[in-house]
Amino acid sequence: QVQLVESGGGLVQPGGSLRLSCAASGSIFGSSIMGWYRQAPGKQRELVAAITTGGSTTYADSVKGRFTISRDNAKNTAYLRMNSLKPEDTAVYYCSADSDLIKVLRGTGNYWGQGTQVTVSS
Repeated sequence: QVQLVESGGGLVQPGGSLRLSCAASGSIFGSSIMGWYRQAPGKQRELVAAITTGGSTTYADSVKGRFTISRDNAKNTAYLRMNSLKPEDTAVYYCSADSDLIKVLRGTGNYWGQGTQVTVSS
C-alpha cells in the first residue's frame, strides 16, 4: 500500500522559513508527479507547487519567488522549501502523487498524505 507522509510543519514568525518533506513508501515515487497543496480554514484546497519526474516545476502565483519544490528520487522524498512566510500562508499542507500530471494539477491525484499544519504568526 502506498503511503505519503508529510513532516516539517510548525509555527513560524512572518518572514521566517520552513521546509516540508513528503516521504513516499512503495515503488511509485520514481514515476510520480508530486504536488503540494494547502487548505486554509474556510477556503478551498489550492495547488501550491508541483514537480514532474524530470524536475519541471510549476507554482501558484502567490508563492512564486518564495517557495521551492524539489525531489530526491534516491530518498523517495519531495520537499517544499518556504521562505519569506506570510500569515496568509497559514494552512494545512498536503502532498499528492500520481503518474498523471493533469490529475496532480487538478487535485485529483490517487495518493495523498495526511497533512502538516503550517502557522505563520507573531
